[in-house]
Amino acid sequence: MLQCYKYNKLQCNQQLDTISERSKFLRVYHLLIGLILLALSPFILKSVFKRPSSDNNVQPRPTQSSLTPSVTATPASAVITQPSQPPGNIWKSVLRTTMAPVGWDVAPCKGDEPFLCVSSNGKTLGSVEMEIFPLSQQPKFLNMLITAGIPKGVKIDYQNPSYQDKIRQALDTWVTDEYAVLTKERLNSYAGKVNFSGYPPQKANIGKLQGVRYGFTGLKREGGVQEQHLKYVAFDGNSLYVINTAYDLTSKSGKFDKYENLAVFEPFLSEITSKLNLPQ
Repeated sequence: MLQCYKYNKLQCNQQLDTISERSKFLRVYHLLIGLILLALSPFILKSVFKRPSSDNNVQPRPTQSSLTPSVTATPASAVITQPSQPPGNIWKSVLRTTMAPVGWDVAPCKGDEPFLCVSSNGKTLGSVEMEIFPLSQQPKFLNMLITAGIPKGVKIDYQNPSYQDKIRQALDTWVTDEYAVLTKERLNSYAGKVNFSGYPPQKANIGKLQGVRYGFTGLKREGGVQEQHLKYVAFDGNSLYVINTAYDLTSKSGKFDKYENLAVFEPFLSEITSKLNLPQ
């Protein structure tokens, strides 16, 4: 109707001298109708293009790392909350180089969950998980830093040599504490059929951060590997970064289905982690 009105107005302007009194009345009438419709148009559009309810929005599912064959999934270093992951798959922003055996591919997994996918000929062989734990949610690790000589409340500069040694000491304590808890758990879950062994922590570069590489294995007494976990941990002054993968049939994520594939990929993962874009 508004277009009709604009058109009539144009015609009326062109033939102003010949319009009758009745035409003038109709023009005013049409003008009033057009103004009424114009005033009501926001309400009409709002009802037609109603915004969908936020209940239909799908939120990403939080993930947990599987550290033991039992129900327990809490790291020994007092991780009391879920990791605080940034939006999207963190690997998409931190991965700078990909290295893999011939015929294998390495790339961030699809979706928003923090996994790096390892595949061959389109078939997934395994994945690597990255978790981020803010220091504000890690009171036990904060106490480890204090014990190492870093006062509470100070701004921690990971590039400062005087802090680097103390951070490394706190990370070593984190690993030792985790091993202690896992050893007790495995004694119960293995029931004497598997031997649990932790690897000595090793200094490792995780991007620009000085971190620790560690892991553990469970060897069947009758022969064979029950499980093997490979982990990296680093601290940037604000958050803990934990990278982990495993051969463990009880794990739901961050694992390889075959022990041989994990063993082959292990040295390549060390190179990948050393070149990560961390800290961001």
